[in-house]
Amino acid sequence: MRRRSVQMILTAVAVVALLLGIPGMILGSVVMWNSEQHSLDLRVQSMLRTVDRRVTDHQDVTQSLVDSWSQPVSAGEPTAWTRVAVSAGPTIVVGAEIEGPRLASVSSSALGTTVRMEVSAAPAIRGVALVCSVFLVGIVLSFLLGWALANRLSRRLSAPLIYLAAQAEQIGSGQVRARVKPSGIEEIDLVQDELARTGERMAGRLAAERQFAADASHQLRTPLTALSMRLEEIEMISTEDEVRNEAQRSLEQVERLTGVVTDLLDSNARTAGQTEAIHVLEVLNTEREEWEVPFAHAGRELVFADEAALPVLADEAKLAQVLATLIENSLRYGAGTTRVASRRSTNGRGVMIEVSDQGGGVEADLAPDIFEYGVSGHGSSGIGLALARDLMQGMGGRIELTQQRPPVFTVSLAAVPASLDPDRVMPEGPLVSMGRRSRRF
Repeated sequence: MRRRSVQMILTAVAVVALLLGIPGMILGSVVMWNSEQHSLDLRVQSMLRTVDRRVTDHQDVTQSLVDSWSQPVSAGEPTAWTRVAVSAGPTIVVGAEIEGPRLASVSSSALGTTVRMEVSAAPAIRGVALVCSVFLVGIVLSFLLGWALANRLSRRLSAPLIYLAAQAEQIGSGQVRARVKPSGIEEIDLVQDELARTGERMAGRLAAERQFAADASHQLRTPLTALSMRLEEIEMISTEDEVRNEAQRSLEQVERLTGVVTDLLDSNARTAGQTEAIHVLEVLNTEREEWEVPFAHAGRELVFADEAALPVLADEAKLAQVLATLIENSLRYGAGTTRVASRRSTNGRGVMIEVSDQGGGVEADLAPDIFEYGVSGHGSSGIGLALARDLMQGMGGRIELTQQRPPVFTVSLAAVPASLDPDRVMPEGPLVSMGRRSRRF
């Protein structure tokens, strides 16, 4: 925006300067040259009248008279070359012939007198050069002044747009009541006011959504809590092992259903982009403690490896939930050894966490929609992978099915830059993204 504004203003200045400067320079040069020629013509005519008066009065036209008229007008100029021809007298020539560029003037009278005078054109050329220099300096100064004004005006135009983009970014990230001071530019202020009204409408809708989530959470959690209590009571008072085992398994399913309901209703928690610098190894160790026993009971092996050894920008709890979803799916529907390994991306600025096993994988017709809500190849709810996708998008990462058979799911995250210490607090200031550029406020 700024560069285009500067280019447009400089282009306008260039057009005006060239359209006015070049013709003015040519016209000034012509006027200067004609002025010198006109001065010489007047000088010759004055000399001719003097000579004619002497001829009329029957006086001799002497060489000293011609010599006095041939003297330079200003210091530093050579003597003019003059020739005077009288009808009844000799021709008088004064001065040396002019070498190089010269101005010449010839005038004749009715008495038969002819005066010719030639002078050096150097003063006229210097005058023309001075006029051209003045115009060129004016053109250069016009460009410099135009460049300075263009930079100032472009900053005045681009700064409100940058802050307007920041406001849009804040509204998009959930800060619906973000405010920016008026810029004084009517069109930009109109867009800003419309953004403010949009933010107010979004605030109302979000408030209604939160209220609905709170009501639905209350209505759903209350019977689930009562059901959990009844199952715990059955497990405690029953003397039959089969009944107690079934009650325990039912209680686990109710707890899992409670967690799913919480995740579904808490849409803000899924989409909020709160990230920090964390170590992948800590998340892998947490998952190891949780899933090693279930895999051992199933007679399968679970392997973890942190080959990347790089900290990442993520939410530790959400990343653990995503990995838990993939590991649980591998336990339920996979086979053989399940491997969870991190590695560096090809450009070195990211970390890839791959979860793979030796099972049959994903059917070809399900692969394109495996992360959509309600899509499942084993009769489940089809919510787990969809939630994992939302959680990854909220952290600025992504989850993909990079191989169908045997299945390989890849979680991609941004690595912490080498200049930052992941064990320290991240720098303050939200990063506002605008196309190919980013600005920190």
